[in-house]
Amino acid sequence: MRKWLTKGNLINGVIIIALLVVVFVPPAKALLMRGLMGIGFFKADVTQQAPPVPVVADIAFQNAAGQTIHLSQLKGKVVFLNFWATWCPPCRAEMPSINTLHQKLKDDSNVVFIMVDADSQLNLAAQFMTKYAYDLPLYQVVSDMPQSVYSGSLPTTVIFNKAGKMVFKHDGMANYDSGEVEEFLTKLAAAK
Repeated sequence: MRKWLTKGNLINGVIIIALLVVVFVPPAKALLMRGLMGIGFFKADVTQQAPPVPVVADIAFQNAAGQTIHLSQLKGKVVFLNFWATWCPPCRAEMPSINTLHQKLKDDSNVVFIMVDADSQLNLAAQFMTKYAYDLPLYQVVSDMPQSVYSGSLPTTVIFNKAGKMVFKHDGMANYDSGEVEEFLTKLAAAK
């Protein structure tokens, strides 16, 4: 029995248990990913943006109160659109940075945030937001969604300029509280 209880085996056992926790426990995985974002990995690179792309469909979103907004109604405003799900570790990892960005820009009437629950389970999404004290506007999609905007990858973040054209798209998690994204949104909001 003493052969198995060596210091090396105990260390290996702890490492294996830690890896299993990270792999199978979404909050633990999100915490690890958030730590990696904090040291500079997974940045949202707004400097390498494509030319503005017009979206041909008018996308409709609905909140838990049943209020519907259409993307066409938001022309003249910059729209930060994020597709996420409560069970998605990368979504959980980037959520604090989006919440911080929203808090910085929520008083700017030219910038609108739309957090789309990809599962269309707004009650669960609202419980998640309340549990973690996030103050973000929740919606679900109630129309057809063009593949150019969202193709099923979670998380996905899209930014539309005031003309309603897509100027940024990022599939996967990113740190949106880097300062660069805030500056990018502010410049878009100030543009004529």
